[in-house]
Amino acid sequence: MLHLSLMDEIVKIKQELERTKTELGILYEISNAMRTTLKLDEILYIILTGVTAHIGLGFNRALLFLINEKDGLIEGKMGIGPDSGEEANRIWSQIEGENMDLDDLISAYKFSSKGLESSFNKQMQRMKVPLHDRSENLLTLVAQEGMPLWLTKETIGNYRSSPIVQSLKSEELVLIPLKAKDKINGIIVADNFITREPISKDDLHMLTMLANQAGLAIENSQLYEKTVMLAHMDSLTELWNHGYFQYILQTELEKAKAAKTPLSLIMVDIDHFKVYNDSLGHQAGDKTLSELAILLKNQSRKMDYVCRYGGEEFAMILPETDKKEAFLIAERLRIDTEKHSFSHEDIFPTKKLTVSLGIASFPEDGLAPAELISSSDKNLYQAKNKGRNTTCC
Repeated sequence: MLHLSLMDEIVKIKQELERTKTELGILYEISNAMRTTLKLDEILYIILTGVTAHIGLGFNRALLFLINEKDGLIEGKMGIGPDSGEEANRIWSQIEGENMDLDDLISAYKFSSKGLESSFNKQMQRMKVPLHDRSENLLTLVAQEGMPLWLTKETIGNYRSSPIVQSLKSEELVLIPLKAKDKINGIIVADNFITREPISKDDLHMLTMLANQAGLAIENSQLYEKTVMLAHMDSLTELWNHGYFQYILQTELEKAKAAKTPLSLIMVDIDHFKVYNDSLGHQAGDKTLSELAILLKNQSRKMDYVCRYGGEEFAMILPETDKKEAFLIAERLRIDTEKHSFSHEDIFPTKKLTVSLGIASFPEDGLAPAELISSSDKNLYQAKNKGRNTTCC
């Protein structure tokens, strides 16, 4: 009997070792994948793929929230998972049929973003909750306490009014904080809403270990993006600088050519700005430039790039925008600028700060960055010659 008991114990230990080896292998693969990039969207995708892939942690779906301390929000950034059981079976059959491993799944994202066009991902990206409001808000609770939360079938009913529970409609749910140097920078939420397979302590343990590495990867990515942004930003206006403008225009133009979509460029110049600078000095002029930069940025779309071209001249790159739409945008900016109350604007000849704007569009006005810049500049000078406070295209 003693011998049999010892043999059983050895078998059990071997099984434990094999399971630990498998778990460490999975974490090693995901960690290696996270080290291949510093781009935040790719990092988030790798993390969530590791959580949901069959060769990863195997959850049915997962979503990732990031802490936005500046605005006091917890914001949904990405969600991976099927919208229905039928879609789940189709995806899982394809992965199994093509014998896809973790690298294959990650590479699929780098060459196509179709996997992120699901209604589930779009729904999660719209979710925002207050960082400091703890009333029935599980995300806020996890962010504040910094501890994992495991809602079982028995306990999830106590939190039915929480936005995340209402959105996911899960029977069981885990929320894991992401940490970097004892600071919470995000939250992973995962469930098994298709298979309804119970979440185990081992699942929770693996997800927590992955979260520890994910938090550091996200912090590194955010620091990198912040450094890149500072390197490409005009220090006075906090808009993209001239060098980055040239780079973005080239990049967006190549995208437009490949996708056969339009692109427009707007050049914006402050009318009679020399009079303002000469009368009040460059410090007052700098303050006005910063104020106008904020106005231009606030009135632009999320997809647009607002840049400081140089001096009192600004440039706006409008992807997927034809000349007609660009003209409407430019006119709105011109009118909004004229309506805005700037400090000491009575010094201007017209008693108001106004701007002149020139527009050029791809492909009709040029196929290269230099051609578009030249065309928009010509239209800008035409606007000046027509009496200023005008848009020409």
